[in-house]
Amino acid sequence: MATHDDGLGFSSLAIHVGSEPDPTTGAVVPPIYATSTYKQDGVGGLRGGYEYSRSANPTRTALEECFAALEGGQRAFAFASGLAAEDCIIRSLLSPGDHVVVPTDAYGGTYRLFNRVARPWGIEHSIARIADIEAVRAAIRPETRMIWLETPTNPLLGIADIAAIAEVAHEAGALVVVDNTFATAYLQNPVSLGADVVVHSTTKYSGGHSDVVGGIVVTKAGVTTASGEDVTERIGFHQNAMGAVAGPFDAWLVLRGLKTLAVRMERHCDNAEAIVEFLSGHDGVTEIFYPGLAGHLNHEVAARQMKRYGGMVSFRVRGGEDVAVKVVGETQLWTLGESLGGVESLIEHPGRMTHASVAGTELEVPADLIRLSVGIEDVEDLIADLKQALDRLT
Repeated sequence: MATHDDGLGFSSLAIHVGSEPDPTTGAVVPPIYATSTYKQDGVGGLRGGYEYSRSANPTRTALEECFAALEGGQRAFAFASGLAAEDCIIRSLLSPGDHVVVPTDAYGGTYRLFNRVARPWGIEHSIARIADIEAVRAAIRPETRMIWLETPTNPLLGIADIAAIAEVAHEAGALVVVDNTFATAYLQNPVSLGADVVVHSTTKYSGGHSDVVGGIVVTKAGVTTASGEDVTERIGFHQNAMGAVAGPFDAWLVLRGLKTLAVRMERHCDNAEAIVEFLSGHDGVTEIFYPGLAGHLNHEVAARQMKRYGGMVSFRVRGGEDVAVKVVGETQLWTLGESLGGVESLIEHPGRMTHASVAGTELEVPADLIRLSVGIEDVEDLIADLKQALDRLT
């Protein structure tokens, strides 16, 4: 089986790892193993280690092998959603009394998980601007066991210097978890920069077609918790014990999506850059958040650790919240909706949609902010649609 260390390019790995031709039929696409249980050859005589599909399923195994190769990790673990993957990380690697540093503009669902699920369980957290290494350092306490990074962040596209923060975290005895959903495994490789654990919502770019919900956790080899337990083994145990695993149909859809991830991301990036250029010249736009802009905070870090700058763009409009809400409702080709990373372009108002759960907290986003998930349509059509809405309403 091909691995990250074989010297193959990203797309070669994405297409071939986990998708070896079937030895019986020669089929080049792995089947969907829609089974819950497996025949044993005598008690304990498992075929390929499979006994029950919560513990393992061949379709899920194919996805996990592929993702581990793409991220350069030891193992990968597929879940029913991105938040299920995050919950497994928290409960596998933290205990009551531990402390976590989270970004100032973390995804609303992630912050809700820490603030309203983990905190009552005894896991404390504090907020830090992850673009500022000294702010991260200052947020670390003696009981800090984890630094949680999104880079780029959602929705303000903040950039964290993964290598620098990993050095600070490891000096303090803390693990580094990187949510790589926005960048994708194609544009950024956190493990090579010092991350201990990588997490994705595979619902987004990895699946890429807005037809699946899933999550993945990838672990770096040889990493242990502060108490000396193997991180990979802890995640593997909890994946099975908690049971929020990806089903075979969902795993198959994500595996299919990975095969075209590289070519899709190139088009997402091309279109996003053209959209940013258009927005930069529009009088109704007051601020743009995109790592590819020279004036974006930590642009030079993004240039160093990312292949390109991604397909997500956020911007603020003249006229405040009312105008922003009207703009997102007046586009025709852009679909008003939550989520991101699909082939179709999505537009949303974070303050009332994806980040409504953090209203009134330290993570509240600007009321005049609009977030774009730039798809792979003809960019001239996308620009024309944005222009008609902005021209009429700003």
